[in-house]
Amino acid sequence: MKFGPAKPDDAIGGVTVHTLRQGSLVMKKGTTIGRAEADALKAAGVEQIVVVHLEEGEVSEDAAAADIAKAIASDGVTVERAFTGRANLFATRPGVLVVDRDAVDRINNVDEAITFATLSAYKPVVEGEMIATVKLIPFGVEGRLRDAAVKAAGQNALRVAPYVIKRVGVVSTMLPGLVPKVIDKTLRVTAERLAPAGAKIVVEKRVAHDEAALAAAIDEILKTDVELVIVFGASAIADRRDVIPAAIVANGGTVDHFGMPVDPGNLLLLGTADGRPVIGAPGCARSPVENGFDWVLMRMLAGLPINRSDITGFGVGGLLMEIVTRPQPRVAEPAPADNARVAAVVLAAGRSTRMGGPNKMLAELGGKPLVRMVAEQALASTASPVIVVTGHQAEDVEAALSGLNVTFVRNPDFASGLASSVKTGIGAVPLDAAGALVCLGDMPLIEAKLIDKLIGAFSPERGSLIVVPTCDGRRGNPVLWSRRFFGELMGLSGDIGGRHLVDHHSEAVVEVPVDGDGAFLDIDTPQVLEVVQRAARVESPPLRPRQPTRSPG
Repeated sequence: MKFGPAKPDDAIGGVTVHTLRQGSLVMKKGTTIGRAEADALKAAGVEQIVVVHLEEGEVSEDAAAADIAKAIASDGVTVERAFTGRANLFATRPGVLVVDRDAVDRINNVDEAITFATLSAYKPVVEGEMIATVKLIPFGVEGRLRDAAVKAAGQNALRVAPYVIKRVGVVSTMLPGLVPKVIDKTLRVTAERLAPAGAKIVVEKRVAHDEAALAAAIDEILKTDVELVIVFGASAIADRRDVIPAAIVANGGTVDHFGMPVDPGNLLLLGTADGRPVIGAPGCARSPVENGFDWVLMRMLAGLPINRSDITGFGVGGLLMEIVTRPQPRVAEPAPADNARVAAVVLAAGRSTRMGGPNKMLAELGGKPLVRMVAEQALASTASPVIVVTGHQAEDVEAALSGLNVTFVRNPDFASGLASSVKTGIGAVPLDAAGALVCLGDMPLIEAKLIDKLIGAFSPERGSLIVVPTCDGRRGNPVLWSRRFFGELMGLSGDIGGRHLVDHHSEAVVEVPVDGDGAFLDIDTPQVLEVVQRAARVESPPLRPRQPTRSPG
């Protein structure tokens, strides 16, 4: 190529190297100079312009990019018309992107002038998605380099494998304490994972976490026309001899591989039974957040083989996120022990708008303000310290708690909603506390034994980082949060608590079954207060109220 400045007449046949603006004339980079362009340049008073002229044996950037991209494209891939030395490649159907890494490297090693970039191999893609691009750096290349890149592409350098598995069977095992709602959510999440592939759950079974029961369930599913079986265990697979692999073997199947260097997703199992793949899903597969399960599932749905070598090769890039259930050495906080201190945060700053005027924290039950009842039970538990967040009528609320060994912290922004009080309380938790139990000041039936039950279930070393009381599939209050989530709690805003964070970090949640109404009764209307007061007067338990409308957790 000849590169450099030229007079307008001498520039004819060349391509502009830079965009030129002169008065009303705009000539963009990459413009081929013809007679009309040369005349326009002279009329605008341009005496010279930087152009590049291709020489014999050279190919323009657009032609070279197009030729290389067409050589690369294979099944399920189309090439867009090249422009400014770039040819983009797109998926013509949904599927999994299959990339020949060696071919990509060969193309990029031909010459620095030729570049080829793709999305990650085995990425699920949709129809019309851009999956790769060929870019020529200079305005042209020698024909021999174009030809070398075309040859380097070989065959099937880039293709989209279509989804072929459409019918999926799911078995969920059950243990005491695993509420049906968890399985229902797992099925919804799984259905959403399958949907882009056009696959559906066509058979679903729930059985005891027992080898014989699971083996029978798998056998029943295999008698249908399902193409893939997924098993969600109530307990994680701990060994090749555990319940799930043993049930696969009992059906005459094989355990092909157990374990995966992807986190989350370590405890995934691959097996085969009756000629069909069986996946023992890791616990993280219950979450919609990307994890190692996705990597395996989508490849299987596209009918792509996945073997031990494939799985062991996942290690580089296999750490997908900060794993909240793992110690984080770089985090500047004490490594909590199972008996680490837990603070109690009592939220008592709200304006009680639904009460129609009176401050519900000061409403009495059995001659005692509601907020004092909550604070006394917190003090009677093993929680320490007990922090009370005040705001609306702060002096009156604090007076109602006189004589109690609590720490007051005022929320100046209480009118903005619940989140500000959560943040104020969390911000006051001592640095040596491993977690905080967030209580609502209008839940007077919360007892010390309930608080201690929640604290007893809190075990950072075992991954039990968020503790929630439950009854009949409902989640109540208070919620115990590990310090690892304090940063996210401090990011809350408006009149919402952290309930969505509980759902987001389902892998870190432990649900504690409780009896009675204490974890579900929040007194936020005059009607509810009247019912509870009436019940207290006749010394009978209150009617079971609705689930709380708002929550610190």
